[in-house]
Amino acid sequence: MITEPKLIDLPTKHFAVVRLQAAFPFGDLVQPAHQEVNTWLKSKRLAPSGAPIIRYLTTDMSTKLDMEIGWQVAEPVEGDGRINGITLPAGRYAVISYFGPYEGDGLYNANRELVEWIAKNNIPCSKKVIDGVEWWDARYESYETDPGDEPDPQKWQTDVLFLTEH
Repeated sequence: MITEPKLIDLPTKHFAVVRLQAAFPFGDLVQPAHQEVNTWLKSKRLAPSGAPIIRYLTTDMSTKLDMEIGWQVAEPVEGDGRINGITLPAGRYAVISYFGPYEGDGLYNANRELVEWIAKNNIPCSKKVIDGVEWWDARYESYETDPGDEPDPQKWQTDVLFLTEH
């Protein structure tokens, strides 16, 4: 199930992430990357303060995607090694929620629906084009449901969020 898109205001959010470049599909990289960041947080005596994310810096699926995979944290962190601390800005975000399994095309369809809704409503997103490639300031998926707590994949909630220029 995919909800109706909407605009919401969000505060500044902080994350610990690992940056990757990967061709689509990249699903086999997600769990190890989340685990790597979680292990790093534990080594620093920190804990996630929110859902895990995948942030898409670029989205050209005909080439490798630039992305960051990690966890929300309460305060800014300074990374080391492969782990980076990032802050996503406060602002107005276009959001759509998808309920269902990570496998298959449900999340892809949710992203597509949000892109179409943004275009239909002439909502400018916060991004720039460098050398012909779109670079997004804040486009991410937030995995709101812990599969360890909810075994039914049809109930897993993933929010897809794009920072707008409104």
